[in-house]
Amino acid sequence: MNLDDALKTFVIESRELLQSMEDALLQVEVTPDDADLVNAIFRAAHTIKGSAGLFGLDHLVAFTHHAENVLDMVRAGELRITDDLAALLLKVCDQLNALIDLVDAGETADAATDHRNAQLVAELQAFAAASHAAPGSAAEQPTFTQLELADAGESPWDVAETDNWHISLRFGPDVLRNGMDPVSFIRYLNTLGEVQSIVTLTEQLPPAADMDPESCYLGFELSYRSNAEKATIEDAFEFVRDDAQVRILPPRSKAHDYLRLIRGLPEEDMRLGEILVRCGTLTRAELDAALDAQTTAKMSQHPGDPLPPTIGEMLVAQHVVQPAVVEAALQKQQQVKQNRGGEAGLIRVNADKLDEHINLIGELIIAAAGINLSALKSGVPELLEAASLMNRLVENVRDSALQLRMVQIGATFNKFQRVVRDVSKELGKDIRLEISGAETELDKTVVEKIGDPLTHLVRNSMDHGIESAEVRMARGKPAHGTLRLNAYHDSGSIVIEVSDDGGGLNKQKILAKAIDRGIVKPDQVLSEQEIHALIFEAGFSTADQINNLSGRGVGMDVVRRNITDLRGTIEILSTEGEGSTMRIRLPLTLAIIDGFLVAVGDSSFVIPLELVVECVELSADEVRAAHGRQQINLRGEVLPFIRLKDLFGVGGSAAAEDATAQALETASQGSYARRPARENVVVVQYAGQRAGLVVDTLQGEYQTVIRPLGQVFAGMQGVSGFTILGSGLVALILDVPGLVRRVSGQEAARLHGHRGAPLRTPHPTALMA
Repeated sequence: MNLDDALKTFVIESRELLQSMEDALLQVEVTPDDADLVNAIFRAAHTIKGSAGLFGLDHLVAFTHHAENVLDMVRAGELRITDDLAALLLKVCDQLNALIDLVDAGETADAATDHRNAQLVAELQAFAAASHAAPGSAAEQPTFTQLELADAGESPWDVAETDNWHISLRFGPDVLRNGMDPVSFIRYLNTLGEVQSIVTLTEQLPPAADMDPESCYLGFELSYRSNAEKATIEDAFEFVRDDAQVRILPPRSKAHDYLRLIRGLPEEDMRLGEILVRCGTLTRAELDAALDAQTTAKMSQHPGDPLPPTIGEMLVAQHVVQPAVVEAALQKQQQVKQNRGGEAGLIRVNADKLDEHINLIGELIIAAAGINLSALKSGVPELLEAASLMNRLVENVRDSALQLRMVQIGATFNKFQRVVRDVSKELGKDIRLEISGAETELDKTVVEKIGDPLTHLVRNSMDHGIESAEVRMARGKPAHGTLRLNAYHDSGSIVIEVSDDGGGLNKQKILAKAIDRGIVKPDQVLSEQEIHALIFEAGFSTADQINNLSGRGVGMDVVRRNITDLRGTIEILSTEGEGSTMRIRLPLTLAIIDGFLVAVGDSSFVIPLELVVECVELSADEVRAAHGRQQINLRGEVLPFIRLKDLFGVGGSAAAEDATAQALETASQGSYARRPARENVVVVQYAGQRAGLVVDTLQGEYQTVIRPLGQVFAGMQGVSGFTILGSGLVALILDVPGLVRRVSGQEAARLHGHRGAPLRTPHPTALMA
């Protein structure tokens, strides 16, 4: 990997870390005592700083270092996450994103960026200084001797909560007989530091009559100040190790150093003891002694006995290592395992390469269709079998490739945690976000393009939909508003809902505004859905005042246009006084779909297969029974239909054929009547509504590679794209949602006596150009 590729990887990973850091900050603001969240925030900042240092990005390292210092104080309990600190750290995230964007663009920071850096650093330093100056901070806590702590019933670990080492000595009874002077070891410690205080323990002293003058009965507790490492201090007792029990507890500041060293250890598989030895909190001799004790405990274990303590539990029980340090080492172990598991299971692929891969598979599908057509024409059994096998394999490869592009929408939903937090504070409202269906998957391209429309809808719901706390309480609602994001699969599509429990849409106000602006006529009668749809008109707004969020009528028309560009639809469900739901329906993928191929005359059309319910024959009796209405009785259900022949103006119109057949029947008294060829109705369903598409012939399922129409045909209704058949001919892909919506409008136009002009299909050569 060259430097450019490595730098791109750094940018991608940094953005992911910043997103996880922001998510954790939003959660820790609610649960400030969650140590796991605090550690996650610190790890993200620490990883970004370390990676930036590898590329010589000193300005990024310096800025992140100040944030890391504050986060380290939070982890140590010297600072508590408050709303102000969380808001500052979110600003730090934004600034880090800006600095990463500059790195990605190959640009250097300008004066404005440097000023923003300095401003945030000053705020971070102010928080740190305020913490150190706070009364009752850890640095000002009084120290206690071992005896005072014992009298108070405190834990032995509290002894280490000073800036001195604590050394606990228990000499064996034979130490004097072996030629060792316990006091000489204490004197030697003064060559490495300074003994601050000594408490002599005499609880092992027997009555005077039972004393042996050559035996040692004393123990000592020492408060010791030194800059030496633990192993060096332990070496002072090298010659008495077999005749004494020595426990060395680090000072509070040293314990923090150990925690920092553990977190900074490389991502390597290590045992707990190895981690503690490498960070310096445990010496090799202490580890060997603990392992020997553990082995002895295992060997003496009998069936049915409880499991022996783990090495970590033994070290804590022996007062060799502080519990917080053991916990940090265990977390480091778990982190390494998780990271290794993630690295083994995931591989980064450039999105452009993935798109190229999908395009090549699309070409393979077209080529396979051509081979299958040739095999059918040849009639050779072996060739037909080989073509069938190839089609199955191509279909499997297609499904596998499309699955590579599928991502969960949860990451997109989670980004709105920050939006809801910031906008609710700006509006002075208490709004809570609820997310469901985060695991729902859809095409990566769709996810990338749906972000902006969702942002508009979320901000609009918060500004226009959810009322102020006073109004909500007056209406008997909770003071806090609720905004919901939900996603689920339905009929081969993905549905995304943005719901709120606000005041709903005011139909009278919308209609009055539309009449005032000349969008609708005063005497025009509109359905509820049509009134709701008026908010998507360009420049339309019902806001009484213009603010930073809304009121200028810019946004909702963009929402509809962007969703339409994704071959999707949006509908509004609203109950005045109770709330609204914006329901977006999108295709799962924009690249390749399973289609159902039909023909009208010489023209071919593809219907998305997941929208096809069934196919039925349209008989002449059913046509006559409809009495000129474009509908049939389908098992007791009224099914409106559209004749694609009339809609697109291909072949002869159905009305002309009916007139010709009637004239011939009249002239020949029915003996030579020329009836039109048999027609079929393809029943399609979308968003709970059914309609029929009348075609001439049904040609079966067909794997469809979707091609965009291009700018010349961008405004064409009823068609969402085209595909190339195995024969090399072009087939149009029908826009089923648009056609379903068109059914009612076309029937209304017919009743008013004016049929719309047919939609003309573009010439195949124009589509291929």
